[in-house]
Amino acid sequence: MSQPDPSAASPALPDPSTPPGRRPGLLRSSAVFSAMTLLSRLAGFARDMLQGTLFGTGGAMSAFIVAYRIPNFLRRVFAEGSMAMAFVPVLNEIKQRGDKAELRRFIDHMAGALFAVVLVVCGLGMLLAPLIARLFAPGWADQPELLAQTAGLLRITFPYLLCISMMSLAASVLNSHGQFGLPAFTPVLHNLTMIAAMLWLAPRFEVPPQGLAWGVVVAGLLQLVLLWPALARLGLLPRLRPSFRDPEVRKVGRLMLPTLFSSSVAQVNLIVGTAFASVLASGSVDWLYYSDRLVEFPLGLFGVALGTVILPHLSRRFAAADHDGYNQSLDWGLRMSLLAGVPAGLGLLLLAEPITATVYNYGKFTAFDTRMAAISLSAMSIGVPAFMLSKVLAPAFYSRQDTKTPMRAAILTVVANVLLTVAFTTPLWLHDVTGAHGGIALATAMAGIVNAGLLWRALRRAGIYQPRPGWGRYLLRLGLACAVMAAVVLGLRTWIGDWTAIHGPLHRVGWLLLVIVAGAAGYVAAMLAGGLRLRDLRH
Repeated sequence: MSQPDPSAASPALPDPSTPPGRRPGLLRSSAVFSAMTLLSRLAGFARDMLQGTLFGTGGAMSAFIVAYRIPNFLRRVFAEGSMAMAFVPVLNEIKQRGDKAELRRFIDHMAGALFAVVLVVCGLGMLLAPLIARLFAPGWADQPELLAQTAGLLRITFPYLLCISMMSLAASVLNSHGQFGLPAFTPVLHNLTMIAAMLWLAPRFEVPPQGLAWGVVVAGLLQLVLLWPALARLGLLPRLRPSFRDPEVRKVGRLMLPTLFSSSVAQVNLIVGTAFASVLASGSVDWLYYSDRLVEFPLGLFGVALGTVILPHLSRRFAAADHDGYNQSLDWGLRMSLLAGVPAGLGLLLLAEPITATVYNYGKFTAFDTRMAAISLSAMSIGVPAFMLSKVLAPAFYSRQDTKTPMRAAILTVVANVLLTVAFTTPLWLHDVTGAHGGIALATAMAGIVNAGLLWRALRRAGIYQPRPGWGRYLLRLGLACAVMAAVVLGLRTWIGDWTAIHGPLHRVGWLLLVIVAGAAGYVAAMLAGGLRLRDLRH
């Protein structure tokens, strides 16, 4: 891979002295990211709808879900999770010095080191696939054929980790230069590729989910191909020169070690839940997967957007010793998280079955599957505001290059998740209660609340964050607006009746959009009546 001539003209680094107002605003950057993410989530809904319709639940489809979740879990470690959280602050620190050659050298060495490490991890993952399958799906021990299918699919999906890790490094560099649109588009490309794999590739395999597994790899490769050339336009196209002795690379490594766990706590909890679900009724793994996909919609649309945009901004504020600007940015992020997270979680709770029926209840995805997925969606929706808050709270520590505090919170969160899962699920399982997987979803939600609470307490104890005036009035306004929204949604849902009795996807989508738009309009109107103005949303 060639590197542009260093002597060639290349974009100058942003001047650290540039006033914040001349850089892209946080609201504008978040809006760009959210718009791209909305496209991704809409494509994701189409993908999930098609997946449920064509393949249903159980059997080889459950094997694919496990094989897909494991590299996705590692993706949070080596890609947009741990690596990005450690890499971005160091990258911004070097940018602050204004030395383009030093920045290029660091990116070359970091890209080479990341490629080498992930390549080894992928090789080990493919070699140890049968052991990994037994570890993450212990309930299938008496189903050797299902375990063998899972191991085979794992060997196909693991190389996706290498592509997506290198893509994430490119995305981090672009985000640090204020370019959020193209990186935010990559999930759209992923979903469109998966749809193509379902329609064209899967039918060509004796076991159709094998086609989906190959689709995952192709999607990762296309995402990398989309972003990699964009670095050349910045004059920062990496040459893969692994250097584990580079002091800045070593610094990223030191920062990454604690974040290996903390940045992927939600994924760890999902993996724990998947392992527990494998011992429950057939289809439990799938129901949890589909409900989690619905929860990911508001998290990706708002939470991930806020976290992605605010990390480089907080890093710049910290590097410039702008403590007041840092505090203002963090306060803004927390308010935006609640503004989107509370109504999103409430909406998912009130509309769990209508949403599940509208998106999934076709073809091989039965009405029973719909009810089961709605149970876990209802339980998981309780944690949405906390999940969203954590997307802003964690970067508050990473931007200061403090990775140990989130790690300690993550350890306690995972312990809480395991204990809560056992406490909620075991009695239901022993009494053969239908929907026992809902206990796993509820434990995941409660663990998310624990994680956000621990991060908040640590921020306040360390004196890092001082809430700005107006929080009491803001929360009262938010609570009243959510009450109005709930009244509108419940009234319309009662009037419409049983969602599974509505025939045809277009009718279901139309009624669902009517309820969502009416509820959102009630929420916005109540917020405006309470005194919220657009200028209050700007940073």
